Amino acid sequence: MNAFAWINRLSFASIVLALCVILLGAYTRLSDAGLGCPDWPGCYGQLTAPSTQSEITAATQAFPTSPVDIQKAQIEMTHRYFAQGLGCAIFILTLLAFIQRKNLALPWWLGSLLLTLVLFQGILGMWTVTLKLLPIVVLSHLMGGFCTLSLLWLIWLFLKFPTMPAVMFKSNLSKVAVITLLILIVQICLGGWTSANFAALICPDFPLCQGQWVPPLDLQAFNLFAASSQGLAWMDSAEKTTIHFFHRLGALFTFTLGLYLSFQLWRQSKSITIPKIKRLFVGTSHLLATLLFIQGALGISNIVLHLPLAVAVAHNGIAALLLLVLVTINYMLFKVKPQHA
Repeated sequence: MNAFAWINRLSFASIVLALCVILLGAYTRLSDAGLGCPDWPGCYGQLTAPSTQSEITAATQAFPTSPVDIQKAQIEMTHRYFAQGLGCAIFILTLLAFIQRKNLALPWWLGSLLLTLVLFQGILGMWTVTLKLLPIVVLSHLMGGFCTLSLLWLIWLFLKFPTMPAVMFKSNLSKVAVITLLILIVQICLGGWTSANFAALICPDFPLCQGQWVPPLDLQAFNLFAASSQGLAWMDSAEKTTIHFFHRLGALFTFTLGLYLSFQLWRQSKSITIPKIKRLFVGTSHLLATLLFIQGALGISNIVLHLPLAVAVAHNGIAALLLLVLVTINYMLFKVKPQHA
């Protein structure tokens, strides 16, 4: 097997691993296991989560203020193992890409940015524990995971589709795709901020929020400086309601704009005669619409079913897939390049 094949397979394996890390991170956060290990990088001073009676006794003596919860510790360490495995895979991938840089159609900055991001993710992982789930750190760690996944996917796209033939489509389609991607990123940030501040259940009804279409709001909820200095205790009920409400508004806006982009891609596909490009337009259009409806159903289910763990984790996973689809659409439109505006 040549070097290109190894890089291609390793990039795809890293994407799968990054998805697993995002899902495990969501599961860890939602099962309240983020502090299952009070120290970092070990767990109660050990390389693995305490399981035997002697290990639990030693852990209790070393950390008397942090009672051992075996299940939560195992969840937290499983997430760390996967994250460390992803870091190793990315290091090998960037090393191989650097060695083969003359034979690959990869922008020079992709590998460097990815490796830098992974190193910073490790620091954020440590701060998440040592700063005891400080919301701004939790949000940054979450967004770092999504960014890592996106960069890995972008590398795979560059390897899979280094060039594409030019076709005719309206140039404003690219603008809609970029705006939709940016709106989705903002919406993921809002979802992360909602989760980091435990505001997912502050509005237990739907479509109303606390029995009102527009509940009392307090924009102090988006004061990141207060969040970085006062920790979890800084946000009151009105502020939690605010971020939950804005997350709902963001979901509606993202859903509407995403469906519009899906429809425009499908309509543009009718004028494309190149089979490969036509399939890409149609496939991404259908996939985008399908994921939007699934995500909407999961979001509503989280509210009316009071945040069941499986549904909440799936909500994070579909958000990641939506991000990959929109990255693909933007890459495709950038590479295809319209023959005329």
